[in-house]
Amino acid sequence: MEAATQADIGALADYARFSFGAQVAEVRVDADIGEGRVPRLLGCLAAGRIVNAVTARSQFIGGMTMGLSMALHEESVIDEQFGDFPSDDLAAYHIAACADVETIEAMWIDENEEHLGPAGIKGIGELGIVGSAAAIASAVHHATGIRIRDLPIRLVKLLVR
Repeated sequence: MEAATQADIGALADYARFSFGAQVAEVRVDADIGEGRVPRLLGCLAAGRIVNAVTARSQFIGGMTMGLSMALHEESVIDEQFGDFPSDDLAAYHIAACADVETIEAMWIDENEEHLGPAGIKGIGELGIVGSAAAIASAVHHATGIRIRDLPIRLVKLLVR
């Protein structure tokens, strides 16, 4: 027997059902070479009822690692002469891995929101990404006094200012 939830979901159209999160980053910036390292990332997220805690934690940590990668490594460069990307594989395109952060923690707030529908769930997708990149940029600002507003945070951006 199928569960018919169309009417229940349709009745919720007037309510926003967004996921939210807050991330905090500890960053070390080498004063001589301007290299940033992230020893600790912490995320606290609100994503409705968490159905599978193990999978949700992995999703949050993966997203936070992607945010670290966005903040410090990833950059799309286009060859102006040919209009192509010079780094067209992961051998030439640096991305972060979980080993690039010493401690990464994800926790969530248990929500019981009546306007989330019968399951009480929200999407967690890539919830950890954007907050982590912003937290790292803010931590770099706190460490150096230099506000970087475009990612990735590179040595040249810290030295030129």
